[in-house]
Amino acid sequence: MNSLRHIIPFLKKSKNKYFLGILILIIIDALQLITPRVIGYLTDDLLTGHATVNKLFIYILIILGIAGGVAIGRFFWRILIIGSSRKMEAWLREQLFIHLETLPTSFFNTHKTGDLMALATNDINSVRMAFGIGIVMVTDAIFLTAMTLFIMITNLNLKLTLLAVLPMPIIAISVTLLGFRIRRRFKKVQEAFGRLTDKTQETFSGIRIVKSFVQEDSELENFRFFNEDNYKVNMSLIRVWSVMFPLVSFITSLSLIVALTFGSQFVIDGTMTLGEFVAFITYLGKLAWPMMAIGWLINMMQRGFVSLGRINEILDVEPAYDEDRAHLDVTYEAPDSIETTNFSIRFKNVSYTYPGANFPALDDVSFEIETGQTLAIVGRTGAGKTTITNLLLRLYDDYEGSIELGNTSLRKYPVSQIRQLIGFVPQDNFLFSRSVYKNILFSGVESDKNKVIEFSELAQLHNEVESFSDGYDTMLGERGVNLSGGQKQRLSIARALIKNPPILVFDDALSAVDTKTEDRLLDGLKSQTAEKTTIIIAHRLSTVRHADHIIVIDDGKIAESGDHDELLKFGGIYADMHNKQMLEERIREEA
Repeated sequence: MNSLRHIIPFLKKSKNKYFLGILILIIIDALQLITPRVIGYLTDDLLTGHATVNKLFIYILIILGIAGGVAIGRFFWRILIIGSSRKMEAWLREQLFIHLETLPTSFFNTHKTGDLMALATNDINSVRMAFGIGIVMVTDAIFLTAMTLFIMITNLNLKLTLLAVLPMPIIAISVTLLGFRIRRRFKKVQEAFGRLTDKTQETFSGIRIVKSFVQEDSELENFRFFNEDNYKVNMSLIRVWSVMFPLVSFITSLSLIVALTFGSQFVIDGTMTLGEFVAFITYLGKLAWPMMAIGWLINMMQRGFVSLGRINEILDVEPAYDEDRAHLDVTYEAPDSIETTNFSIRFKNVSYTYPGANFPALDDVSFEIETGQTLAIVGRTGAGKTTITNLLLRLYDDYEGSIELGNTSLRKYPVSQIRQLIGFVPQDNFLFSRSVYKNILFSGVESDKNKVIEFSELAQLHNEVESFSDGYDTMLGERGVNLSGGQKQRLSIARALIKNPPILVFDDALSAVDTKTEDRLLDGLKSQTAEKTTIIIAHRLSTVRHADHIIVIDDGKIAESGDHDELLKFGGIYADMHNKQMLEERIREEA
């Protein structure tokens, strides 16, 4: 029951369909047990000479009627049981997707995409099989076996029944022992598939790098390693599984040999009629399926519960924020909404160390920006600049110190509303495999084509989009592969601006844009940022020279602060960066 904890809501909702499907399946099992008895009566009538045309016609009608009823019943139990398992598959995949969206950023730092893809495909498929055909096998194994044995004992021959089923407990013992091995080995199979999926996804996502460094052969060797590992663990599982079915078939055959040996003697002695013996052999054949089903069942249930355990491990991870639990807990009451016109931002003695890191990314950082002001953050690579945006967006929340929005702690507001207030342009400029138009409107704002064009022009992107074969309907490849670095950055800027947020954050958003385009873009942004709180992180100092205030981050601390002219006069890190960039620009111009 503990393993079922995350799917109990679905099982409760679908219990009536499962119950009706199982009931129909039991009725079908009962109907199928009438046919052997009819064949037995027919055999005795033929043997004794009591068979007539009318009797034969009645026997045929009974058998056809049973076959028709079984066919109709099978249709309905498949719709009810197998259909419910398919719905469970879709429901569980949706629950997993929703839950993954609520998890902290740190979770994705330690869980690979391939493993999560394996969970959403192979593992959920195994759960679906366990709660679909697995339920059918459980029902058949229990009720068909019980009803068949009851008829064989009460209506045919008790002694012969006991002799025939004597070898069958060996099946239960064997499949139980093999089941433990299957469970362990199947977990290794799923883990190996996750590693293989992750390697494949990583290679094709970085295919341009692989080709540019001529590493196709090296990547193929790496793939072969994971592929071979996946093959070996699957073969390890198959070797155990392959023992089960021949064993079940062999033991079933032993039962048949026992029945033929002793049953034929009973017929000769007159203890049984030939019709009863034929019916007995037919019933024994009916027992073959539930015996085989036990083998399938053990394998399928072990796979299903191993996969469910892996899924449970993910679903047990706590969401990043209390409000994210609203996806799973309808009783959650969200904190007060943000109702303020004061969008000033204050960092007070903020320190943060990433999980697993030995040194803090930020160490006792304090600064403030008033509404309508622009703060620039500069510094060397790895100094801690991006960490400031991560904390402001509450991608990480376990920092020391205080971050305030409008004189109120950031933690007192719903995280979703915090992010709605911020137009963010990240370093990596992730784009989706959708049209240019839909990528610009990704934030969910409702806007028309004219607005999209307006903000594209503001981002200095419109003319280039118009040159595409399908304009704004041009479909982008994975991660926007068919755009240049500068086009990706400008599309991301348009995507952030069209939200019309009160806070704008640009994290090195113009690094791939040439200086002339940058000047035009910055001039256009002045009208947008006049009344907005703006943070600009940049390596190129030409991007930040007009900021109201500039801070220089070095080794997680604020090393310098002031405006452009003050920092140049100070002659520190900022001045050194400025002089180097000016020299690089002169060299480029001369070249």
